[in-house]
Parts: sequence; structure tokens; C-alpha cells
Amino acid sequence: MTKVPVSYQPLSIAHRGASAYAPGNTMEAFKKAALLGADIWETDIRLTSDGVAVTFHDDTLADGRLVSSVSREDLRALSPECPDFAQVVALAKENGVGIYADIKDKEATINAYELLVEANISPVIIGAFDPKITLLLKKVGSVYPVSQLVPIGVDPFEYASDADVIHLCWEDMDRPQDSLTRAFFERVFRAGKCVVIWHEEDPTRMAALRTKPVAAICSDRPELVKQFHPPAEYPFGIVCHRGANSVAPENTLPAFECALAGGFSHIEVDLHKALDGEIVVIHDDSVDRTTNGRGIVSNKSINELRQLDAGSWFSAHFRNAKLPTLAEVLDLLHRYNGSAYLELKSAPPEPVLRKVLEEGLIDRVFFWSFNRDFLIKLRDISDNAVIMARRMDYHSLSDAIEDFKADIIEFRPSDDPLEITSLRGSRVKTMIAYNGQENGVFDQILDMRPDFFNLDKPYEFAKFSREKFRNGQIDQT
Repeated sequence: MTKVPVSYQPLSIAHRGASAYAPGNTMEAFKKAALLGADIWETDIRLTSDGVAVTFHDDTLADGRLVSSVSREDLRALSPECPDFAQVVALAKENGVGIYADIKDKEATINAYELLVEANISPVIIGAFDPKITLLLKKVGSVYPVSQLVPIGVDPFEYASDADVIHLCWEDMDRPQDSLTRAFFERVFRAGKCVVIWHEEDPTRMAALRTKPVAAICSDRPELVKQFHPPAEYPFGIVCHRGANSVAPENTLPAFECALAGGFSHIEVDLHKALDGEIVVIHDDSVDRTTNGRGIVSNKSINELRQLDAGSWFSAHFRNAKLPTLAEVLDLLHRYNGSAYLELKSAPPEPVLRKVLEEGLIDRVFFWSFNRDFLIKLRDISDNAVIMARRMDYHSLSDAIEDFKADIIEFRPSDDPLEITSLRGSRVKTMIAYNGQENGVFDQILDMRPDFFNLDKPYEFAKFSREKFRNGQIDQT
């Protein structure tokens, strides 16, 4: 039997793909899971009436018919986003990730198993809620670890007696992590088994689970399991431009949460002032590009702005996403212990600073604006506010620092790397802004060694930097 790989951290299983950001069990969800660094994609498998294994969770369709009673052709017409299991396996092989096959129909067991064997991908876990399916997999001599999904209220050791993997489905318990005691794991290991954890999306519970000796953790947000951490020898920060805007619509809570869940240090947030004084998050002066509305942001009340759909332009999955308020973003920073780069668009500094101070987050944000008067005013009213200046806006580096006593200087990849070197170890931090995803530029800016990177493609950069450090390519001097 092939064992589940042991690593320094639990493997990240994308529950039905990255189902927080796309419809579950669709190719879009699996592609996003690949971007977010999942090690394994969990997919639900059923069999159509003509014997095709498909990825589909529920046993019935919207019209009430059983999936097993319709042909593949009919299912495609009724649910066009539902892929064949073979398509998912092929995509997993292409991306170098594994599969967790959750068999929903006993009749699909052998079909799915043979597809996995033929594809020869790794890692693979195969299992089900139904103990009869687990037993069948053991009887046919599965070369993969066989998993038994365990509901609340049963003895996991008795229920999973025939399995190699105890998959605890305890997400509906209040504090399930408290049941994962030392004695529990000692019994697991004595039995020669390993543990996979329910799909978990709460950052506090996840933080506790990541410290447990489990083989893998499922999540609709696979990035929350396998967060990005820079190497100890070069602890740089990553600012996510308008959030993780490749995964979810820019400047919305899902995009910000995806960035913070992934372990990135900062989110970049654009702030405007609504007609009634509320601070709202949106990039443009108008709502035209990123909502279903029309008009200037500052001419609309917060109630009018909150009625707009800020997600459908990106994908149907985010239909009716709202424009966030500054207060909601700051709440998210508390939840994830994150930080933010607050860009003052039409939002003046006084109310923004006041709200940041009220939330006790002055040490976890920094500010910038195209409006220089805003930055001068901000410095006048606060010595403690951390303010950024752009090197490109000044004749010299010293001018950039002295204008309003900037704490951070933002550079471009084409700027003089010696200026970045000259600030190393000083009170002034450095940041490089790059909106592309060229590996050659990633390579260049990592070698420039700023304190922060302001990026439009943080997950692509994270993947590249992991590989570069893993291969020892960065000069540590």
C-alpha cells in the first residue's frame, strides 16, 4: 500500500477544489486550487447511467432525478460545469497535484480506482462515507491509502477499522480540535493509521489544527492550510494589490480574505468617501467598471453603494458581492492578524486615521495617496502614521524621504538597486511594486532584496520564491 506522504506540515486538500472561490467540483475550482498551492484536490465521484465517472456531490439533480439515472450526455446538458472524473485526473497530473477520491456511488468505485491507477499520479487517497465502499477497496487490493469518512457521534476507530486513513468529518462541532488529544493520536499511530481533518475555514481553528500530527487538512480555502512564509534568513513581506484579485473580484472581502488566508503580510486597499461620509473600498472614482451600477462613488450614499453587485463582472460565483467598508476590512485584519496598505483615493486622512486608531491598528497599516496634500495633512496630524512615498515621484531618494518624513519608499524593478541597498538597516523600509508575473522579473526583484513586494500576482510570486529559496539560488549577503 502507498502511504500518505509525511511532510513538515499537513498536506492541503482543496475541498471540491477551491470551492470558496468557484463552484465546487468544477474545472474552475480545481484550477484555482492549483494556483492556491493545494497538494491534493478532493472530488466527489458518481456514475452516470451509461457508466461514466463524473465529479458531482449530490445524488440528485435540480429536476429531482438521480445522477445515476441519467446519461453523461443528459447530465452535460443539465449541469454543463460538471466534468468527467477523467478530466479532473488529467488536470491534476498536468499540475503535479494529487487526488482525494470521495466515492459517492458504490458502482463508481472500480471505475474511479482504475482511472487513478492508469494516470499514475501522486499522492492519492481514495475512500467514502459508506463502509461498504471502503471494504470493497480493501478487497480489490487498493494500492492507495483507503480512507473512511467518519461522522460525528461514532467511535472513529471502530467505524474506520477497515481503513488506512481516519477522515474525521467533525466540522459542525464547536471545538473539534479539543478532541484531537495526545492519547487520540497515540491510538491512531499504534493502529498504523493516519488522520485527515474535515474541511475547515475558520482561521483560529485552522491555526490549532496545523499544529496537530495530521496527514492532511481539507478546506474550501486550501491556502489557509498551506500558507506562504518567507524564509527566516530573509523575512520579506508581500502586499497583495487589491487583494488576491486573480482569485476573487478586486477590492472585495473575498479577495482580501484569500490574500490574508494565504499568509501574505498585507492587503492593498483603495479608499473613497461616500456622499454621507462613510469610507468605502473601491479603486475607481466611478462604480462603472467593477459593479453593475453607474456614476461617481462620492455622489452616492453608502446605502446606494451597498446595493450594487461588485462580483458578477468577475464571475457568477461572486454574484452580489458587496463593496466593503473600511470598518469591514479592519475587522478582517483583526480576524487574520493581518496588515494593510491603505491608499487614500477620495477618502481624506482624518476619518481614515480615526477609524484605524479606534481599532488599535495603527501599527499594522501604512498609507499612501496620489493626493500629496493628503499625505502632508496625515503627517501633520500623526507622527506615528506609517507613510509611503514613491521614488518615481522625486528627483532624488533623499527628496522622497524628506518630503513628509516617509517611512517606506516604493521602487520599480527598473530602479537603481543600490538605492535599496543604501536603505537596508535604516528606519526607512523599501518596497518594489510589480504588476506582472514574469519569472525573470520575479528573479530580478528577489535579488534586489527589498523589505516588501507590492504584487498583483502574489500566489505566482510565492510559488517562484519558494522554488528559488529551496534551490539555494538567493545570495544571503
